[in-house]
Amino acid sequence: MRRNRACHLALFLCGIAASYGVIAASPPAAPQAAAPQVAPSRSSETATSDPTTQGGAAPQGPAFRAGVDLVSLNVTVADAGGHYVTDLSQEDFSVFEDGAKQDVTFFSKTNLPIALSLMLDTSASMDTKLPTAQEAAIGFVRRLRPQDLAEVIDFDSRVTIGAPFTANAAELEQAIRKTSAGGSTSLYNAVYIALKDLKKIVARNVEEIRRRAIVVLSDGEDTSSLLPFEEVLDLARRSETAIYAIGLRSADIVESRGFKEAEFALRQFAQETGGRAYFPNQVADLAKIYGDISDELSSQYTVGYTSRNPRRDGAWRRIVVRINGRQLTPRTKLGYFAPTVR
Repeated sequence: MRRNRACHLALFLCGIAASYGVIAASPPAAPQAAAPQVAPSRSSETATSDPTTQGGAAPQGPAFRAGVDLVSLNVTVADAGGHYVTDLSQEDFSVFEDGAKQDVTFFSKTNLPIALSLMLDTSASMDTKLPTAQEAAIGFVRRLRPQDLAEVIDFDSRVTIGAPFTANAAELEQAIRKTSAGGSTSLYNAVYIALKDLKKIVARNVEEIRRRAIVVLSDGEDTSSLLPFEEVLDLARRSETAIYAIGLRSADIVESRGFKEAEFALRQFAQETGGRAYFPNQVADLAKIYGDISDELSSQYTVGYTSRNPRRDGAWRRIVVRINGRQLTPRTKLGYFAPTVR
């Protein structure tokens, strides 16, 4: 029994590795407009592999490969009061793909490390709110685990990587404190760059596999991005990255058409990727929201299955997760793109 479980674990991690950039198989890339430019980083480093394993030159071992197509889900479960439920077992979960029930072949309550992009809107409208937002973001960074990685991105008219991926909380905090407000809002450009940055965190073996997440704070509509919302949303759906969106409301803009469009975009980013959207009315609420996101990231289940659908057609497959026999609400990504023949 133990041996069988070990085999299942190895196969499942191989499958996750495929999803997180370790093997070549992947869904077809969406057509893209010209990539937005990134402002010069405040740090001279760039992140192309897992910084927690860098102590010099990285070993040039063979890429870790797998021949099994596995679908991995990070699932959050809450009760009617919104409290996270963490005492479930594998038998409590049912997974459906395009209406067909799937066999859950792996289940774990132990969270994988995370690679996270922390994004702050630093447009001119954030001027008076930014100090409180900075403190809330710093509180979030301080709750990351030593094995987690994060980067800091601030965006206004430009997108700036304030700190590349690191496990050093002090570096992240310093980058957050250096942000200042001014300019317009290029939200879609920033999300695009964050998704591309997260893809650079390449796992060379199963021990380096990480969940991916974006936590983005903005207080208004996108006014200056080169990329359209639809293209960035498509990239997000293909990325295996959960997006947690915080749309900071204020009395003067909450009824505006622009903010309603911004709220729709943030909701879509979160819903499609298995994250969550928040729309506080006061900047003072940010500390609690960041704390809630941190709690969620540490309360997730990993559920995996091999699809019963053998077609490798690149089509979108919708996923539904249910909890058996209990009035609980599970949340995960809405689906994935099937692999293709190469």
